[in-house]
Amino acid sequence: MKRLLNLLLPVVVCFMVGFTASYFQSDAIESWYPYLNKPALTPPNAVFPIAWGIIYVCMGISIGLILNSKDKKKNFFLLLFGIQLFLNFLWSLSFFYLQNPLLGLINIVLLDLAVLYYILKTYPTQKASALLFIPYALWLFFATYLNAYILVYN
Repeated sequence: MKRLLNLLLPVVVCFMVGFTASYFQSDAIESWYPYLNKPALTPPNAVFPIAWGIIYVCMGISIGLILNSKDKKKNFFLLLFGIQLFLNFLWSLSFFYLQNPLLGLINIVLLDLAVLYYILKTYPTQKASALLFIPYALWLFFATYLNAYILVYN
């Protein structure tokens, strides 16, 4: 039962962080974001919650597998996970709530680096955990492009 909870609780935490962030960004998504000059590759708004739902499940399972492991670096991996999750939340605040694409870009580049670092550090001993972060990293690189475009063209 504990092993199952170690997989499910982190998924719930990821979704809670996402829902909390969405609370802070909801006004800007309606009153600010639609009026920005965005690249042609910008997905429809309906894509974002679907993508993030999949990513949050992968993220939660990734750290859940580490929680269930006997890895000597477990606490280090938990710290890395916490840092990237905090940066993830902070991006929503900086980009949407503060409506500051420059601060958002700085934040998302730090998030990109934190996620890459997590993948590189977990891969040698926790391959599945590292691989579960690949969709997240790819989505973040795309989001970084979108953020940079918005900064440059607005």
